[in-house]
Amino acid sequence: MAKEKINMPQLGESVTEGTISSWLVSVGDTVEKYDPIAEVMTDKVNAEVPSSYSGKIVELVADEGETIEVGNLICYIETEGDGAEEEEKKKPEAPVEKDGVGTSDDDADQPMKKRYSPAVMRMAQENDIDLNQVQGSGRGGRITRKDIEKVIASGDLPKEAPKEEKQAEEPKSAPKEKEAPVVQQPPKPSAGPQPTANEGDVEIPVTGVRKAIAQNMVKSKTEIPHAWMMVEVDVTNLVEYRNAVKEDFKNKEGFGLTFFSFFVKAVAQALKEYPQLNSTWAGDKIIQRKAINLNIAVAKENELFVPVIKNADDKSIKGIAKDITDLATKARNGKLTNDDMQGGTFTVNNTGSFGSVQSMGVINHPQAAILQVESIVKKPVFMNGMFAARDMVNLCLSLDHRVLDGLVAGNFLARVKEILENMTKDNTSVY
Repeated sequence: MAKEKINMPQLGESVTEGTISSWLVSVGDTVEKYDPIAEVMTDKVNAEVPSSYSGKIVELVADEGETIEVGNLICYIETEGDGAEEEEKKKPEAPVEKDGVGTSDDDADQPMKKRYSPAVMRMAQENDIDLNQVQGSGRGGRITRKDIEKVIASGDLPKEAPKEEKQAEEPKSAPKEKEAPVVQQPPKPSAGPQPTANEGDVEIPVTGVRKAIAQNMVKSKTEIPHAWMMVEVDVTNLVEYRNAVKEDFKNKEGFGLTFFSFFVKAVAQALKEYPQLNSTWAGDKIIQRKAINLNIAVAKENELFVPVIKNADDKSIKGIAKDITDLATKARNGKLTNDDMQGGTFTVNNTGSFGSVQSMGVINHPQAAILQVESIVKKPVFMNGMFAARDMVNLCLSLDHRVLDGLVAGNFLARVKEILENMTKDNTSVY
């Protein structure tokens, strides 16, 4: 028999960690290779983690609700093998020393206490917390992220004892070890005191997709110098055209023809002409993407996902409308796959569905821009010597100023505006 490790897999492009939302197996369960063993939530998708081996689950290292970095251990499985690892397992484990005085009874009851996840280690370091003084609530006494968050919220942070005190506690007979050279580390940003709840307040744990969204938004706003532009577009002809054909389209195709489908088509066409918008900042270079894969925002209750319409420039308005419908349905049913979430190069957000008329989107890192399509509203517009009621919409563009300047961004918006204002029944086909 051999004891093998199962690590957190790469669940999507640019995904660096995942949260164990639930274990689908227990210790002692027998599984086949590729059987699902856990449900994992990332900022990109909810997915099942398959077993890498056939065998018996012998230890679950990660707790439900715990965030694990890609490549780090989540569980052990016992498999049929050559016995080499079994012999290693039979070797007695060295006792864990605590302040130089051997293993305490408390440590023996908590074999997992000193197995820290990367997230726990990072939070402890950032807040100067001595993990030896933290009581773990996880399996086997393991310290979880929630334990650290609770300690931080309490404001009573257990600090490491000063170096002088530690040296005084050591037995005089203990041999002195050669001191390692001191490496100066840059100061860590202070987390500062955390807000506390008052009577009547409701505390909502930040977990899963909301936590991932928060992390990505901070990363985007921290790393990307945002700039904004907006144009107003007269879509009166487009509205008349879509309203005239939507019923026949629905009866024939079985799904709706939304205004958003026309906007996505116009953006995809303009990106072919202005590929600079379809780019990514890569440190010492800018990567201009060939494929035009458009992220769209879809919601499931309080969760927001940004699946991808692949090769949108090659698709008709009907094809785009079908993709929008399919992706929205999969999101609501929790059926989005890794492939649905990967490869996006530009994001189009339908903020108009909430009645918004102007907004400044946060760029979907590491893309170079995001376009907000606002609500279509009727306005009096002066044209041909008189005022007339016209259907108007604002298009709001957020751009990465490292990649894009006002000239190219303005030309791109002007082209999208031109395409939309010329979408009429005479020169535009949905097929």
